[in-house]
Amino acid sequence: MPKAQEFYTSPDVMPVLSPGKHRSPRQGACFMEFASYLAGERWSDHPPCTHPLLAFLARGVNDFSSDESRSRLVPLIPSVIGLNGTDPKIDLVIALRAASLAIPVASESRQRALATGLYSCRQMLHDLGLDSDIVLTRRVENALAQAPSAREWAREFEALRGKHRRSLSFTRAGRAIVSTAVLGIAQACISDADARLHELLALSIEDTITVLAPVSESSAVRAHAVV
Repeated sequence: MPKAQEFYTSPDVMPVLSPGKHRSPRQGACFMEFASYLAGERWSDHPPCTHPLLAFLARGVNDFSSDESRSRLVPLIPSVIGLNGTDPKIDLVIALRAASLAIPVASESRQRALATGLYSCRQMLHDLGLDSDIVLTRRVENALAQAPSAREWAREFEALRGKHRRSLSFTRAGRAIVSTAVLGIAQACISDADARLHELLALSIEDTITVLAPVSESSAVRAHAVV
């Protein structure tokens, strides 16, 4: 039985966004802890109300945003509540968005890792039968085109792996891509890292909503038919 203080369903204390993990709202909150608070769920930075990879991205963006800019993430918090599902396309669109936004500004070593991740995204598109999805396939190709040297390195690396490629779930690959992308943006030699991190999270939320929308619409149609 969870302790009573692990639940915060009344707005008697409004948390303040800060990096890291926190024991209660009075100590502050990361993005996802704040989401659990608003959702009336158990205080956690891994609340069930949000897709795991989107939550992973949100925690990273929260932690690597500057103190001055972190508060600008607050308006995005309500939009991740209830944003969850089992469609493997969710992992794909989040990872692809992260890689495509980070690869132009990341260091060379991270560009190579992201390019390899983009090849994994391309394979995932094929595995899911989405080769005809023009938006996503173009996003892969456009992202790779922004780092030609990394693209060639990743192409050769993929060729070397060939048939010896290990079969890993894309969930694991997605986390690696997102982690590399967040660090790549946060530690890049650019002046707008905070803005880019904010954009990454905002667009990833929109991408996830787009994937889940057909499911919600289908449910609404079925419910209407029953009535």
